[in-house]
Amino acid sequence: MIPAKYKNLILATAMFNLGFVIWFSFAPFTGEIANEFDLSVADLGIVASMAIIAVPLGRIVVGPYTDKYGAPVTAGITMVTVGIAAIVSAYATTYEVFTVSRVVASLAGITFVIGIQHVAEWFEEENLGTAEGIFAGVGNAGAGLGAYFTLPRIFGDGYVGPLFSANWRAAFFYTGVLAIVLGVVYFVFGDAAKSEEKRQATKQGVSFKQWLYIATRHGAVVLSVAYIMTFGLELAMNGWLGTYYREGFGQGDLVIAATFAATFSIAAGLLRPLGGYISDQFARKELEPLPWFEGRYREQWTFITLVFVMFSMYAMTAAGLTGSIYIAVFAGFLVGLGCAFSEGAIFAQVPAMFPNNSGSVAGIVGGIGTVGGSVYPLIFAAPFLPNLHVGYAIVGLTMIPIIALSAWVFQPEIAENATEDGWFVDENPAQASGAVAADD
Repeated sequence: MIPAKYKNLILATAMFNLGFVIWFSFAPFTGEIANEFDLSVADLGIVASMAIIAVPLGRIVVGPYTDKYGAPVTAGITMVTVGIAAIVSAYATTYEVFTVSRVVASLAGITFVIGIQHVAEWFEEENLGTAEGIFAGVGNAGAGLGAYFTLPRIFGDGYVGPLFSANWRAAFFYTGVLAIVLGVVYFVFGDAAKSEEKRQATKQGVSFKQWLYIATRHGAVVLSVAYIMTFGLELAMNGWLGTYYREGFGQGDLVIAATFAATFSIAAGLLRPLGGYISDQFARKELEPLPWFEGRYREQWTFITLVFVMFSMYAMTAAGLTGSIYIAVFAGFLVGLGCAFSEGAIFAQVPAMFPNNSGSVAGIVGGIGTVGGSVYPLIFAAPFLPNLHVGYAIVGLTMIPIIALSAWVFQPEIAENATEDGWFVDENPAQASGAVAADD
């Protein structure tokens, strides 16, 4: 018999894995889809862009709802909705229906927040980093392998199946069916929290005023902007490195360029659990390599990883300027390593800092973090730069204010109250309502 916490971890990881397969399943079949609907590159771009924009907004919204209703409810509703939309897109005969259905299907990307909250409801504080890292790392890496490697091989050129002759229609249909099945399984067999006491503590005080209060706390703000320079950077690099290795080094072989780019993705995905595990070790063993953050063990590891990411961007520029693609690929691996460690560290801190609001904070951090994925590529490819290598160093410079903010918040006297002190909103609605209840 699998212990309940591991059963729920498996459910969350499976949901996240399939969710990301569906989110990115559009990319491998763009050629066939363009031919089917007679689409231009701009038309395809609209679908891809809308699908990306929908997810951060969805993450911000679904976080508080997961705190309020529990992960099995929001996971079940999300996966069934996504599954139905994927099936609709498989049968779509017009560009308009296809676009709308794929945007709804892309909400599979919000499963990250649901899973983060669910894992936090089951694992002890000293093991949160490892558990969240396994969930996010295995789910993310597996999804990439599923969307970019597995689907094109199952539903490749010349595919003929019992329901569809078009490979992309079959891929969308069957992944949609799997999503519906998993959504029902999650709802039936998932458990919202390890105890009723924990469930009620998380459920109480979920409101817009409470969300606004949480979103403006020092801890939530610093983790959000830190996630921009880590997960946002990961999104940007995933979409850019293939082009960079091809254009920056004259590497005309698309397969080789993509393979070089994959070294970053593998590092950023598979090593994320290690980042969370090390955060747990810092907290458990009270490790203090940075004594000016005395007593703030997880913060010290997070700060180290953020600095590493920043310097790895300077290394990317230096490596590129050598003219050696192999040195540049190694530098890209180091960036992926830094992203993995930082993301694992950040999402070890999220539930540890906000144990009763992990869904809301995960939605805020996860949603805001995607901003980097849209902004950084504009810097990488800026036409005024002398070459394609300099953009990384400029991105590294933009990270300095985030590092400075982190250094300020992680000071012991500031970090001690990082979940209570913040900007713009002073009154905690949960405490106010508790005071009213006590007076009654």
